[in-house]
Amino acid sequence: MDAAKADLMRALGRLARGLSALFWGIPLTLAADVQTARTDWLEALGALSFAPAFVLSGWLWYGLRQMRDFQRQERVWHHALHRAEIFAIVNTGLAPFLFWWHRFPLEPFYLVCITSLAASGFLFLICTNQVLRRLAAMLPDEMLRVETRTFTALNTWLLSAALGGLTLYLALTDFRGVSRPIGRHGLDMPMIGEWFILFLTLMPVAVTLALLWKIKEAIFTSFFEMER
Repeated sequence: MDAAKADLMRALGRLARGLSALFWGIPLTLAADVQTARTDWLEALGALSFAPAFVLSGWLWYGLRQMRDFQRQERVWHHALHRAEIFAIVNTGLAPFLFWWHRFPLEPFYLVCITSLAASGFLFLICTNQVLRRLAAMLPDEMLRVETRTFTALNTWLLSAALGGLTLYLALTDFRGVSRPIGRHGLDMPMIGEWFILFLTLMPVAVTLALLWKIKEAIFTSFFEMER
């Protein structure tokens, strides 16, 4: 019994560390990706300007890996975790192309890479919300389970809409025959598309961070209760 309790406490500790890594890593990774792609703030690093986005994307994968030891027998939970890990790995591999696209924005290959990164980023957030939903379902706090189920469903819809908006934005800006009629009516499609996608992304990110914090606090409470 003591060995089983020690293993559970160790798994809970690693789970809490993984949630903390995601809580801090998601906004920092988003900021690093934007800075690498859009600004010159990281130019002082020279050829290593891609490093912050690359390292922080890998940090998210590390956070998910920390959760593997918790409830190994729950296959649904681990399948959700593995799906999120796959997209974290894809994001890590594609992160350096933000730097190269910033240097050579007209290169089609780099454009395809960062478009794939954006799509993978949305899918990563959707999968992370499913991870939180499955995790909360295993916790004893009924109110937290209901709240997590409600907000992860909302986040999934908003992120799916953002992914669809990204697809539509690329279609309207890449196919000149579609964008011209819209341009004649005085609509700036690039600006409208960017703000629309930003709006649909920031709210789910904020809600995801709030859920990460609340679940981590619930796990800390369980951890200290078990130590008594």
